Parts: sequence; structure tokens; C-alpha cells
Amino acid sequence: MEINIWFWVGFNIFVLFMLALDLWVFHKKSSEVSVKEALTWSWIWISLAMVFNGLIYSWFGQEKALEFLAGYVIEKALSVDNIFVFTIIFAYFSIPKMYQHKILFWWVLWAIFFRVIFIFAGVSLLENFHWIIYVFGAILLYTAWKLITGGEMKVDPEKSLVIKFVSKLIPFKKEIHWDKFFIREKAKLYGTPLFMCLIFIETADLVFAVDSIPAILAITQDKFIVYTSNVFAIMWLRSLYFALAGIIDRFHYLPIGLAFILAFVGTKMLIIDFYKIPIHYSLVVIITILVMSISFSLYRTRWTEVCNLK
Repeated sequence: MEINIWFWVGFNIFVLFMLALDLWVFHKKSSEVSVKEALTWSWIWISLAMVFNGLIYSWFGQEKALEFLAGYVIEKALSVDNIFVFTIIFAYFSIPKMYQHKILFWWVLWAIFFRVIFIFAGVSLLENFHWIIYVFGAILLYTAWKLITGGEMKVDPEKSLVIKFVSKLIPFKKEIHWDKFFIREKAKLYGTPLFMCLIFIETADLVFAVDSIPAILAITQDKFIVYTSNVFAIMWLRSLYFALAGIIDRFHYLPIGLAFILAFVGTKMLIIDFYKIPIHYSLVVIITILVMSISFSLYRTRWTEVCNLK
């Protein structure tokens, strides 16, 4: 489906407006984001995504609306792993909670930029080299296997080649200087822990994009649908982090659920030349797996708390 350029322009203006409103109106000064505020913004972004889904339905029909919804759900599910990573990275660099919002604001901008590159590159590859779809499917199945067998992503900033490379280009100060990414001392520019933290978060996000982009391309290869569903999921994730950072470890079975989702969409890619699974079936399977993994996780947490009380 060819999308008029004004759809792209209008959507990006909307996103930039919301980001500007967030940074220069609601968070003009660095402050800790409360759980209540984070949940409010999470619901705002979910509501905006559903309104946009309604617009997709009115503009392009039911099939595209279902593709957006399925893509949005799968991106939301896969992006939850980022919360684990954000927590570890912020703790490593000792970033105070009042400065974390600013770091994630700039992460959103860079994440959107790199998603555009990944999306257009992925769709272009699939359009010109159909066999790439089997490579993407194999990548998703391999990632699913790693999640099931406990091979989670290791986060170790001390061994990061990117951090070492950036440190050689820009001298690095270990002390935090308010909410500054850079400071000048004796006419020399230094990076702060906030800057290094941002660089590492962006690097980790690129690794996650290797899984998430092929996953949504199994649902649809419409660049506009893939891009918009990705952006809404990213915006929601940033708000959700501040609400769930302290309790994310309670979702014990979520990695297993994500593994089954990746296995499903990977299989969908591998069999696409023999049987194309209808989009509404895909949506039901993805939502069912996600709901079951969260429900079992909450049940296990509740059962453990009851047993401890006894």
C-alpha cells in the first residue's frame, strides 16, 4: 500500500509535538516521575494508539487496522524486555531517578531514527530478495530458543566496545553534573555518566530491534503500519518503565510467553509460501499468549506471597 507523503509528515509532526509538550511543558525541570504520573501517560499513549488504529480503519480498511493492532501488540510485548535492561544500566551508572526521564526522552528520538533505517532496510530486502524472509524467520526461532533455554541478553557496560570507543573520542567524567550530558572544564569538553548511559541504552536497543523488526515484518510489510506501530510502542514503553521498574521481576513467565510469540511469527515467516496465516488469527494467538504469560506470572507471585505469609 502506497501512503501519501502527508500521512508521514502529519504523523511525525504529531509525535514531535507530543515529545515537545512532554519535555518543555510537563517536565520542564528534572524531577522524579511518580508511578501515578507514569501510569497516566501509559494510558494516554495506549488511548492515542487506539484512536490512531480507528483512523487507520477509516482510511485504509479493516485489514490494515488489524495489521496495525497486531503489530502494536507484538511490539509492546517484545519491548517489555527493555525495562529489565534500562533498570540494570541506570543502576550501573548510578543515575538518579530525577534524571532518568531526560535520558529516555533522547532515547526515544534516536530509537525512532534507527527504527526507520531498520524498517526501510528490512522491507527493501524482502521486496528484492524474497529468501531473506526465511533468514528472518530463522532469527526469530533462534531467539525464541534462547529465551526458553534461559539464554537472556547479557548487559555488561564494563565490557562494552561502544563505551570504550566513545571514551576514546570524548573524555569521560565519573561524577554526575546535574542533568548535563556534557560539561566544559578549562575549555575541554567532557562527557558525563548521563551521556554514557544514553549511549549504552541506544546500543542495547539496537540489539532488541534485530528481533522486533523481523517479528513485525511477519505481520505486515507496509512501512507506514510498521513504523507507526513501532513509534506508539516506544512511546508507551518509556512511560511504562517508571511504573514497572520496581516490579518487573514479578513477571516470571513473560520471557517464555515472548519466546512462544517469536516462535509463532518465525514459523509464520517460514511457511508463508505454503500457507499465509490470516491476520486475525495471528492477533488472537499473540494476545492469548501474552495474557496467559502475564496471568500465570501474577498467580505465581500471589501464591509465593501467600506461602511466605504462612
